[in-house]
Amino acid sequence: MPRKKDGKEIKVGERIKQIRKSKGLSLADVAEKSGFSSALLSQIENHLVSPPLGTLIRLSRALDIEIGQFFWDKSKAPFTIVRKDERKSISRVASKEGVKYGYSYESLAFDKKGRHMEPFLITLEPATIEDKNVFSHEGEEFIFVLRGDMEITLDEYTDVLHPGDCIYYDSTIPHSVQCCEGIETKILAVICVPTR
Repeated sequence: MPRKKDGKEIKVGERIKQIRKSKGLSLADVAEKSGFSSALLSQIENHLVSPPLGTLIRLSRALDIEIGQFFWDKSKAPFTIVRKDERKSISRVASKEGVKYGYSYESLAFDKKGRHMEPFLITLEPATIEDKNVFSHEGEEFIFVLRGDMEITLDEYTDVLHPGDCIYYDSTIPHSVQCCEGIETKILAVICVPTR
């Protein structure tokens, strides 16, 4: 199955806006369903804020869609092969401000229909602003450290994982990850969100 090889980053905010409007929902409707403010949703849709994966999971639930629809809208295949030059990149940079939030991610299975898992290749990098936010959402997460060291915080617990280390946790636990000592880190993350 041929795939587009444009190498462009996905503009998640535009996809969120497009999906919201196609469902006839206002920002206030999505705010009420997701628990986020209308102001934050407007910032996301206008690329002033780049949403982390935890936020996208909550928005997908509020919009009653699979999270993968934020990355690709043609999920029709019963399987998918994604070549290394065909990954869909989503940068965690606030594009109008040039602020780096500490990671970027690539969707690794955007074209598989009916997914229950969402695999991502994530690059953790030094942030230009300090972001102490922790996230929680329904589901489970599995992370395998490929390169560099990763600090993980799960509620009150903090640890450092090294290449070859992995962790599996309930994502309802408030959590965050970041690279250590300003050195770029690569991880494979698989998020499993329960079906409705």
